[in-house]
Amino acid sequence: MPPIISIKDVTKSYATGFQALKPVNLDIERGEIFALLGPNGAGKTTLINIVCGIVTASTGTVTADGHDIVRDYRAARSMIGLVPQELSTDAFETVWATVSFSRGLFGRAPNPQFIESLLRDLSLLDKRNSKIMTLSGGMKRRVMIAKALSHEPQILFLDEPTAGVDVELRRDMWALVRGLRETGVTIILTTHYIEEAEEMADRVGVINKGTLMLVEDKKELMKKLGKKQLTLHLQTPLQHVPGELQSWDLELKADGNDLVYTADSADGVDISTLLKRLSELSIVIKDLQSHQSSLEDIFVKLVSERA
Repeated sequence: MPPIISIKDVTKSYATGFQALKPVNLDIERGEIFALLGPNGAGKTTLINIVCGIVTASTGTVTADGHDIVRDYRAARSMIGLVPQELSTDAFETVWATVSFSRGLFGRAPNPQFIESLLRDLSLLDKRNSKIMTLSGGMKRRVMIAKALSHEPQILFLDEPTAGVDVELRRDMWALVRGLRETGVTIILTTHYIEEAEEMADRVGVINKGTLMLVEDKKELMKKLGKKQLTLHLQTPLQHVPGELQSWDLELKADGNDLVYTADSADGVDISTLLKRLSELSIVIKDLQSHQSSLEDIFVKLVSERA
């Protein structure tokens, strides 16, 4: 099955000479949740805005469900919903009018039942007759999501959708995302809350300084680049790592009170053998802790290494 979004050799340069995007090649599969991660200014929003037709690429092509976003703009754009970072709605309109109007912009026939269901899912139904200007920031964010979904797009871009919102909205948001994914909607998100990407995404892309550094299945990425770390708190501090333990590549920390063993996630940690060897050497363990690398650990490592 062909990808629902295909990005080929896309770049973006400005008159000042600044290159916001270096050649980007990326295929996004139908029905997946794809997380695009990167620090501020990395090019995430620029890339999203190019796909959504808001920014014009300097070079390259983008297709959405086979429709070129430049030559066949209307068909491509009708496939896409976008929740931008900025809150931009008509402050004097009601919630219902704003969302209904957004649906009409894409040529979709009125469907009050669908709009009502959408507002209910976003806990906005009781605010349907309220003017946007009277809503809290969190409620305005819900309206932005409702607008993006009003024309029933098959591709949904979420650009930092939960930045600065309350815990309740974040929970509702991800429940909605899961529901959309079950209906076949493809979701591309950027987020500063990397634990959200770790929980939700099927694949992860890391972008930095306009370069798409890698695209990887999330589980494979964490398997390849993740680490497992075992910290052994000792009853009596050691002056140095005994020669009999050199093959384990242990580190002595906390003034000799901790022995730390680090292994690749794929290798696994044979704790029982290590503990047995320590016991044979009369090294008494007071406590132990284990730590598995998170997606955030991997992201920080990648960006710092290639900065």
